[in-house]
Amino acid sequence: MKKAVILVSGGLDSSTVLGLAKEQGYACYALSFDYGQRHRYELEAARKLASCLGAVEHKLISLNLDSIGGSALTDAAIPVPQSASEGIPATYVPARNTVFLSLALAWAEVLGAGHIFIGVNAVDYSGYPDCRPEYIEAYERMANLATKASVEGRKMHIETPLIDLSKADIIRLGTRLGVDYRMTVSCYAADEAGYACGCCDACRLRAAGFAAADLPDPTLYQEPARCQAENTE
Repeated sequence: MKKAVILVSGGLDSSTVLGLAKEQGYACYALSFDYGQRHRYELEAARKLASCLGAVEHKLISLNLDSIGGSALTDAAIPVPQSASEGIPATYVPARNTVFLSLALAWAEVLGAGHIFIGVNAVDYSGYPDCRPEYIEAYERMANLATKASVEGRKMHIETPLIDLSKADIIRLGTRLGVDYRMTVSCYAADEAGYACGCCDACRLRAAGFAAADLPDPTLYQEPARCQAENTE
């Protein structure tokens, strides 16, 4: 079987990507990161999803991006925004996808895998610069200059199957693949049990996606009525 490294955060998008890669016949090696994020329950979700979706192996790498800070996800002094905002939000983590893809690239080279899957999206997303197609294209070019494998003729491919899909389309795809979205955690401020705040960008995009897909939202909320009107706009 073709081998692939799949970046799995425990959220809706990455679980859909893992299910899709599995359907496409890849031997899937799931990779998650404990990078000092405040929404740590996503790591437990990632572990369960990797097991349920048939990953060959699930590797968890610890980083200390919280020692750098600069993001509401890694710095307790910066609050997670509870309403829509203009520009790149405070939940952007500096260079996160570059760091994650670099470690995925290293593991892929060790495994002899020629594909790395990442669930970035350029349609329904929060405006992060490292989710854009031009970033992925540039990273793939760099990857094929930087590795022994590529120099010896085994090209590396960065796969972004969700990049042009709406959140509703992603949910429909994952539903067809049998992904159990009850197991996923998207919220940037999820509590220790994985319950979502219902207010952050990730919660808003997720709720709007289920509504647009005309499917019931299985998300468990800390306060079910909180931000309900805003999430359905």
